[in-house]
Amino acid sequence: MEKVLMTGAAGGIGGRLRTLLKGVYRELRLSDVTTLAGLAKDEQFVAADLADLAQVERAVAGVEGIIHLGGVSIEKPWSMIHPANIVGCYNLFEAARRHGVRRVVFASSNHVMGFYRRRRRVGTDALVRPDSRYGVSKAFGEALGAFYADKYGLGVLCIRIGNFTDKPVDMRRMSIWISPDDLVQLIRIGLEHPDLRYEVVYGASDNARSWWDNAAAFRLGYRPKGRAEDHLADAQAGQAKLAPNPIADMFEGGPFCSDEFVGDPETRGA
Repeated sequence: MEKVLMTGAAGGIGGRLRTLLKGVYRELRLSDVTTLAGLAKDEQFVAADLADLAQVERAVAGVEGIIHLGGVSIEKPWSMIHPANIVGCYNLFEAARRHGVRRVVFASSNHVMGFYRRRRRVGTDALVRPDSRYGVSKAFGEALGAFYADKYGLGVLCIRIGNFTDKPVDMRRMSIWISPDDLVQLIRIGLEHPDLRYEVVYGASDNARSWWDNAAAFRLGYRPKGRAEDHLADAQAGQAKLAPNPIADMFEGGPFCSDEFVGDPETRGA
């Protein structure tokens, strides 16, 4: 793997990965609707609106692997999510097929599974329970990845990213945190593992309080280095500043679940 495209390169995760992946691949092509400044010699920028297939094809042409971070990254109205995360995700996979790309690493989200209760440990074989329109769009992307893997032989890794930061800042994030270096490890598995076909894994570090069974990632050789427990004091301090939210505190998706929620929470989720 020498030429890799990263969409959503102007976002928070993309900006950090741009630094962490430096020197890993001979050419890192960056794409976003926002122009990037300060390109290094081994970086190339191609502007692309994901909702425009022709623009996506120009960004994809000639690369071997794609890290697909692009799109709306939080809950928004459907009018914003649909073009970026539904149409745009389809365009990305279709462009990858047309141009013979070998691998796609799809940035999915923990919000695909947000309506599971925190007392339950959930693997990647469990039914999806999205907590938001955003979560629905990521479930769509996982399904689309499976389709392109099974129909066309594209290698796809879907990473249900938890909380990507240097350290967890509250108790919910103690369960879903992933360090930047651990996310890089998963991305490299997705791009480089010789036997990858289609897999879904959780983007989480070594979290003693994790709600997720990440056996699929471990089977692929993932060995997280970050430990959430090393940051317990910071997480407890951050938690003390938050107002109680009984619905958010019941489900893995937190405030994504409580936002717009109506009715009895005891009858919802899984």
